[in-house]
Amino acid sequence: MDRMHVLVAGGAGFIGSHVVDHLLEKQYRVIVLDNLINGKRSNINHHLENPHFRFIKGSILNHPLVDMLVKKCDIIINMATLGVRHSIRYPFQNHRINAEGTLILLEATRRHHIKRYIQISSSEVYGTAIYIPQNENHRTFPHTVYGASKLAGDAYTRAYWLTYGVPTVIVRPFNTFGPRSHYEGDAGEFIPKSIIRALNKLPILIFGDGQQSRDLSYVTDIAHGIVKVCQSDRVLGKTINIGSNREYRILDIAEMIRKILGDHVQIEFQNKRPGDVLRLFADSSNAQKLIGYQSKVDLQEGLHKTISWFQSQNFHQMIKDEAGRNWE
Repeated sequence: MDRMHVLVAGGAGFIGSHVVDHLLEKQYRVIVLDNLINGKRSNINHHLENPHFRFIKGSILNHPLVDMLVKKCDIIINMATLGVRHSIRYPFQNHRINAEGTLILLEATRRHHIKRYIQISSSEVYGTAIYIPQNENHRTFPHTVYGASKLAGDAYTRAYWLTYGVPTVIVRPFNTFGPRSHYEGDAGEFIPKSIIRALNKLPILIFGDGQQSRDLSYVTDIAHGIVKVCQSDRVLGKTINIGSNREYRILDIAEMIRKILGDHVQIEFQNKRPGDVLRLFADSSNAQKLIGYQSKVDLQEGLHKTISWFQSQNFHQMIKDEAGRNWE
């Protein structure tokens, strides 16, 4: 079999490493480019002996390196990103990776006539829902530089499709959780941070009143959806949401974690986070129609799997990197 070559920028990250797992299962050859700021070598160590896998430590801002790697590949998946809370303190760094880095990858894709470029965007580009569920035509109104820079990357991606005919797809995953998820520093997200705190007998922190809601998907569902995008010509030139099509309040998620780990787990309310989106709820009907996407792991099952994974790790050591108010 002639295996297609895929470059996954940010492939040592949380979602990226699961995409790599699935790509290799599907008989692709994979190159991961990651600067290991958010990504971790431990996320991909299990592939290092695989002859169809290669890891390069480096940045998507490195023009010559990107050019050298892109020209060897058939498909580019851009998952390189700096996150929401990071953007509050470091807006210019966030912009450079999320927007400028996208442009560098797109130009290399155009120059070398690559078969497909997949831009992994974010539901944060929509801002708080003005109607639900949010489809791809929902207004874009990002609340943070992260959301704005991801939207800029989307606009560049669409422009390369319309102006140059570069075969592009924009994928907007809604909130994702699961093993390898970020609990640490300004990359930390609510579910893994809450699990790490609860395992270490510290209160779960809710910023605001807990009525904020999210559409939450287990990471393997999202990874499978992204790989399906590699395999379908029906998605070219399109933007597609990927989510669970279910909505959960932050307070209810905290209570679910508490129920699994025991009533000794406390919940502590603090002042709301700057730039927080109040409501996200995906309409994934286009993904269902175009690539046959279906969410398979529900929140309860996913939380049990995620908690089990963190329990298998050195969670007593992990708490040292959990920053609490991780935007200050």
